[in-house]
Amino acid sequence: MTVRELQDKIIKLKKETNTAILAHCYQAREIVEIADFTGDSYKLSVDAKSLDAENILFCGVHFMAETAKMLSPQKRVYLANRHAGCPMAEQMDAELISAVKAADPERTVVAYINTTASLKTVCDVCVTSSSALKIVRALDSDKLLFIPDCNLGDYVKRQCPEKDIKLLNGGCPTHAKITPKEVLEAKAEHPDALFLV
Repeated sequence: MTVRELQDKIIKLKKETNTAILAHCYQAREIVEIADFTGDSYKLSVDAKSLDAENILFCGVHFMAETAKMLSPQKRVYLANRHAGCPMAEQMDAELISAVKAADPERTVVAYINTTASLKTVCDVCVTSSSALKIVRALDSDKLLFIPDCNLGDYVKRQCPEKDIKLLNGGCPTHAKITPKEVLEAKAEHPDALFLV
């Protein structure tokens, strides 16, 4: 069976089962081509709310499907690969953060959306990368714990020096692997390309 034939079979099954496909932008081209929506994790979860489909097939990782289910509780949400996980989302758990909160109860816990549903239950507020600064600045509390992404947390901390923001050692191991040397090599190979972080 060719890729096109398989795609056509999936498109037919989508219609028969009232299923929509959400594909994270990291997915292969063949999946993205037949997805109803493509984008980042939070955008896709918001997109799921607007769909008439009663079934959502999420082509991404576990926390993404959880978020889609939270925003569309009346829909059935399936994860294309039930073993697909995100090391950053899974590196901290509710027990760890509950213990940190117990030791420092004055801190408001700010969680980046790329966390598990279980972890979100012990956090005070959940932010996206585009809303983090606005939300942190608006919080009444000046003592915060920002989890799990130290890169985003450090950026927020530098932008909000009036806040006492504590970070735990967390973040995306894939992003941490990118070195300045690799960036400079890529820039040398593609001098007209923009470098986005």
